[in-house]
Amino acid sequence: MLQSMQKNEFWPKGVPQTLRVPQVTLNHYLLTAAQRYPDKPALIFCQREVSYAELHGSVEAMAAWMQHELGVQRGDRVLLMSQNSPEFVIAYFAALRAGAAIVPVNPMCTVQEVQYYAEDSGARVAFVAQDLLPHVEPLLKSAGGAHLEALIVHAYASALTPEGIQDLPEAMRYAAQPLSQPGMHAFEQALQWQGAVQETGVGADDLAVLPYTSGTTGHPKGCYHSHSTMLASNVGSQVWRGLNVDSVFLAVAPLFHMLGMQNGMNMPLTLGATIVLMPRWNAAHAVELVERYRVTAWTAPPAMVLEFFAQPSAQTRDLSSLAMLSGGGAAMPESVAAMLAERFGLSYNEAYGLTETAAFLHANPMQRGKRQCLGIPTQSVESRIIDPATLQELPQGEVGEIVTRGPQVMKEYWRNEAANREAFIELDGKRFFRTGDLAMVDEEGYFFMRDRLKRMINVSGYKVWPAEVEAMMYEHPAVYEACIIGTPDPKRGESVVAVIVLKPSHEGAVSEQDIIDWARERMAVYKSPREVRFVSELAKSGTGKIMWRELQEQENRRTAESSNTV
Repeated sequence: MLQSMQKNEFWPKGVPQTLRVPQVTLNHYLLTAAQRYPDKPALIFCQREVSYAELHGSVEAMAAWMQHELGVQRGDRVLLMSQNSPEFVIAYFAALRAGAAIVPVNPMCTVQEVQYYAEDSGARVAFVAQDLLPHVEPLLKSAGGAHLEALIVHAYASALTPEGIQDLPEAMRYAAQPLSQPGMHAFEQALQWQGAVQETGVGADDLAVLPYTSGTTGHPKGCYHSHSTMLASNVGSQVWRGLNVDSVFLAVAPLFHMLGMQNGMNMPLTLGATIVLMPRWNAAHAVELVERYRVTAWTAPPAMVLEFFAQPSAQTRDLSSLAMLSGGGAAMPESVAAMLAERFGLSYNEAYGLTETAAFLHANPMQRGKRQCLGIPTQSVESRIIDPATLQELPQGEVGEIVTRGPQVMKEYWRNEAANREAFIELDGKRFFRTGDLAMVDEEGYFFMRDRLKRMINVSGYKVWPAEVEAMMYEHPAVYEACIIGTPDPKRGESVVAVIVLKPSHEGAVSEQDIIDWARERMAVYKSPREVRFVSELAKSGTGKIMWRELQEQENRRTAESSNTV
């Protein structure tokens, strides 16, 4: 049977098959929560509590100031470059309230990268944290740049007590500095504005967020997300996971990224729940916060979860409030999943989504999840497996590309018709998005990732999917983290290389050959690593994902240089 027939007998009870998407904006929910729970903490950040009434008031003041002083209006795009902080949340919702859309920018971006986002999006206003000014100030017109007319600058420490400032990473502890450059405006001063917001008429289908995908080749592409597509993902996840107004969320993943933006900010605020917001990832401090604030829900990639529960304090502190762990982006290693179940009574609800789908797309049923699995298509989502070359749908059990449709799928790539022609196809008269992810569906309708379409390693004509090998490598008792890459091989075309971080207890006790021999006993010889490299750590993105592409590119450069010297 083809995957388009998606009636799944393991569909979670009480969850409707069809999603009813609210026809309102994201700001509607912030106003509603402020009216219902004015004194309730919306945000807890470095010992500072921000009530719903205070958060809503700040958003209204900032939005009105943006309209009056900067001329921000419906349809404008506003850059936002900051670490996790209350200022990020205020800026995000203020821009939306003023009728504009947010362009979230990774704080690690260079001036050139920020310039590209400003140029491509057409943004003329930016919110920026004080410590990140060197990456944005050169783009200010008053500084000789050609793109930005105004910068709204905030300092993380401004509203914190001395005790709270100590919870900030050292690089984020600086007090607000004077702004002498024309076109720069102090965030705190803008919050003092007394005027009212002018209604914009923005509706559910208007542009809300324009996140940029990293992409495998070429420039990043902007994903056109409306209030409706953002809410479809948001509300669908709430219902699927049984979250409610009394949930307490640990927000660790960066808010500029869809994982953090949706699960750590938009979802809890839509619910009227409480967010415990961390400025940056610190595993030991995260353990303290879960106990102190009785955190109930946490969404994070497996690497963060692994580090969290590896902390000695995780064995002694009271973490009993934690009821829902979820995430995606990489498969949860079997050994870690077993540890969570046996020691803490927790299951990791693995899910699947992309920037183009505003995060939540597939998920495992809460009561019948499968490990290292993308789960099943969620409410109103239809996904199929097709041959990426012929675009023909494939039978159950065969590996092909995931294509999908649902109310959370972006409208289009921003001003990029060539990319849209490649990304969207029509099947049976329906518009599907090509994810670029390779997967297969088992006999029960669960989807299993095999890898990115462009990441496959070809060994003597056999297809090797690194994610599958990585999952197997984690079964070795000495392996703490693993990343699989390919390297050119004159006989086989390519060979498999395992880049491994050993557990401290096994350093010096296990050799590269030991790992190779162990792997060959457990997987087909063409899948087994022919080379193992031990490293002290693996580079990770801001959301905790292992940066396999960076390792692969380093290997490609190394082999190219080697061949040039021969």
